[in-house]
Order: sequence, then C-alpha cells, then structure tokens
Amino acid sequence: MPSIERMKKDENRASIAEADRRDISTFVERVWSEDGLADRTLEAYRRDLEALARWLAARGRSLRTARREDISAYHGAQPAAVRSIARRQSAFRRYYAFLARSEPGFADPTLLIERPKLPRSLPKALAEREIEGLLTAPDTGTTLGLRDRAMLELMYASGLRVSELVELPLAALNPRQGVLRVTGKGGKDRLVPVGEEALARIGAYLAEARPALAKGRQPVALFLSRRSEGMTRQMFWTLVKRYALRVDINPKRISPHVLRHSFATHLLNHGADLRALQMLLGHSSLSTTQIYTLVAKEGLKRLHAQHHPRG
Repeated sequence: MPSIERMKKDENRASIAEADRRDISTFVERVWSEDGLADRTLEAYRRDLEALARWLAARGRSLRTARREDISAYHGAQPAAVRSIARRQSAFRRYYAFLARSEPGFADPTLLIERPKLPRSLPKALAEREIEGLLTAPDTGTTLGLRDRAMLELMYASGLRVSELVELPLAALNPRQGVLRVTGKGGKDRLVPVGEEALARIGAYLAEARPALAKGRQPVALFLSRRSEGMTRQMFWTLVKRYALRVDINPKRISPHVLRHSFATHLLNHGADLRALQMLLGHSSLSTTQIYTLVAKEGLKRLHAQHHPRG
C-alpha cells in the first residue's frame, strides 16, 4: 500500500483530464451567465473543482467517473474549517447538478453526502454612541482625515459592502439627487440614498482633499490613496482599526463590515421595513436580511436584562 507521502506527491503531479478541464470551464461560464455570481465566487468554484480533479486523477478517476465514496474520501483527506468545507461542497453540488441537467441518466455522486452544520453567527453591530465616536475620530483638518471621515460616513449612511465602497467610481455619485449607484455582487446595480451628513462630508472631501490626492491626474475612483489610486479593502480595514483604537473601541469587536452591520441593525431598531432594508443592502434573498432581526432582538433582550427590575 503506498504511503501518504507518496500519494500526495502523485496528487501534486497529476494533471487535470482535458475533459474535466473543459467541463469546469463550461460550468463556470454557465453559472456566471445564469446566476450572475461574483468573480471571487466563480474563481473559488474553479479552484475547488480543479483540486478535486487532481486528487481524483492521482487515483485513476475523473470528475465524471467519481462515486459518492470518492467525494466523501476527498473531504476526509482535505481537513479544513467548517465554512471552507461548506463552500467546497456547494461547488461540488452545483457542478454535479449541472452535469445531471446536461446528461439525462447521469448519477450525481453528491446527492447523499451530508452537509456540514454551520454555526449561526450573528453580525456584530456597534452601539449608536460608538458609531458616533468612530465617525468623528478622523482629523478633518487634514487631507486624509477628510477622506476617511467621508468614507466612514458614507459606509454607515448607505450600508455599503467594503468592496463596494472602495470600488466606487467618481461617476457613481449624484449629489443633486442624493443617491449613489452601487454595483454589488454579481454585477447587479442598485440605487441607495446617501443622506445629508454623508453628502456634506463627501462634498468637503471632493472640494478640498481629492484634488490634492489626485495630483493633477484624473483617476476613476471616488476615494483615493496617497498614490492617487483607488483605495483597497486592506487600506480601509487598517484605518477603521486605527480609528477604533483612538476612541477606545476594542479592535476584536471590529470587522471590515462593522459599519454595514450597524447600519442595518440601527435601521431596524428605528422601525425600518425589512423589504426596504433588503433593497438597500443589495441582498438577493430576504432570508439573508432577516438575520438582522435576530440581532435587533438580542439587543432588546440585553436592554431588558440590564434595566428591568426583574430582568
């Protein structure tokens, strides 16, 4: 029986069968055209399927000839976090469902494989007073402070994803109507209101800071770095952590999406309609938005326990 080390070497050397490579490309193109999945998701699907194809090739099989036992053995041989396993299984299920639709009589090897149970984690939202402190942390007497205040205000006012915020083009903003055209997951556009305070901060940034950061160039991005280029997710994450420390917010309570989560939770706390919130957040399914109702309920429970005499 070959050793584990020998099998791993064979697996690394194994090439993907041409038929498998062709099927993977066709599958990725199909789900892109039908479901409009984000590029990052499509690339993750491709990586997961190519890794499985190599593993199978080292054992004399292909994606088309894989059995349920092969898929189960692959999961067992590739330890990973629960969420990574769930994403991997999602890629495999969608791929084999695609083959089953294309070829009547094809036996889907993933049908009876048990799905991992994901732990339910609620989005973490800051209290309104903490948000107020975070928004006022940048020094607006400086060029970068003006930019950072505008970014923080806009993300909290509009509930943008971090990727949406840093990828905003200058042309996305319509200050006269007070709206923003945002391109979300899957390339889907939506209009979101900006709010008077955020508009004022963006106006100050555009008038006083952006020209200095642009250095005579004409960059497309709305928010610019010192190098006159668009900001990155990592840059924004770094500045959020820095400002959180400045106002005594524990960095462990901060995530790249903390302002988006706080936006959604605070709107619900003040009586916002769930369907309207779904549209503002750009969720394709209402069930995704409903998790914020649980966050709001948890906040009410804590409030009751803290202040009620029999809490």
